[in-house]
Amino acid sequence: MSEPAAGSRTRGPLEGIKVLDLSRALAGPYATALLTDLGAEVTKVESIKGGDSTRSWPPFENDQSLYFDSTNRGKSSIAVDFYSPEGRALLRRLALAADVVVENFRPGVLRTMGLDPAELRAAKPELIIASVSGFGATGPLSQAAGLDQVAQGMSGLMSVTGADAEHMFRIGVPIIDMVAGMFTAFGIAAALAGRASHGAGMAVSTSLLESALSISSFQGQRYLSTGEIPTPQGNNHPVLSPYGVFKTADIPVIVAVGTQKQWQLLCQLLGDPALADEPEYRTGKLRTLNRGPLNLRLEELLAAGDGADWVRKFRQAKIPAGPIYNFQQVFDDEQVQSLDMVKHMRRRDGSALPLLRGPLSIDGQATAIRKPPPALGEDTRKVLEELQLSADQIAGLLAAGIVMAADVRAESTVS
Repeated sequence: MSEPAAGSRTRGPLEGIKVLDLSRALAGPYATALLTDLGAEVTKVESIKGGDSTRSWPPFENDQSLYFDSTNRGKSSIAVDFYSPEGRALLRRLALAADVVVENFRPGVLRTMGLDPAELRAAKPELIIASVSGFGATGPLSQAAGLDQVAQGMSGLMSVTGADAEHMFRIGVPIIDMVAGMFTAFGIAAALAGRASHGAGMAVSTSLLESALSISSFQGQRYLSTGEIPTPQGNNHPVLSPYGVFKTADIPVIVAVGTQKQWQLLCQLLGDPALADEPEYRTGKLRTLNRGPLNLRLEELLAAGDGADWVRKFRQAKIPAGPIYNFQQVFDDEQVQSLDMVKHMRRRDGSALPLLRGPLSIDGQATAIRKPPPALGEDTRKVLEELQLSADQIAGLLAAGIVMAADVRAESTVS
């Protein structure tokens, strides 16, 4: 299966929406990647002095940052000198030409760049400004630098992730950056819907800390309501049992029992139906209280078969189960392949790039990748032309070093 050509792609729900992306690193760029998946035209504004910081972050393929590639699909790039009066005047012009401005500077920094949000919205009342910060716009840490793992630790999420209270771990991807990006994209979509009904723009904001706290779910609620402080439960579900990782004859597998019917079916499939009615395991609450001995009993029974066979049997019985894959196994999996999530593209320099598409489908069709992640300044001339600057004006900005245009030699493709 291949992507529609750029000129024939299905219209996305945000088609025609222009987004000016002033963000860098991950939370903001993740939000704008989701917006471009939905059809928005995203222009990524980067500093002429090296661009988005993630362009220099590993992992690398030759000189290309795959970190940058993973969250900048579908965007155009213009490189601007943020610190010159001419560059700041250009930023203001770009902002007022957009429907949405996205930024993740510390609170107040946008104002020092000549982009005071109140002034921008006074000049263009329908403008939507979306901001992501580390700790929020108020409080003693409002001006502190916020990073994903700091938010994971400060929000309590690390305190419930790991083998036990002595071994707490960060989640293996920058999950809070990405969740904050999702919330930002959601807020922007809501603001666009609101604008469509009443005509006015609005300011949308979140922070890494707020986003992390918001996904604490029942763990945070447990403390608020009972005063109980949750602790890590390793690979076991914190409140349901049996639900976690179990050894088999060859590989560990995940088995998740969420109902009494599934518990009874599990015991039958394991060849010990009487286990379901033993007094200490009869109810979900009892199974959680006696999780340790129960897990040992289950693993003794699971040792009689291979993990793949158990997973097949459990799935046939509608008991959620699955293997633990490394990423090679992930992309070799038949189900993953059937979702057609990997798109084979070429950057404008001609290099090949297998890239994950976005996770959404609209009317049964997966969202398209509009273009490959851009080189720094790849679209500078095009963006300035769309601002109605003349060829002489563009040449003057380039010659003065106010903007930079990448030397691109080939057209990108998607397949």
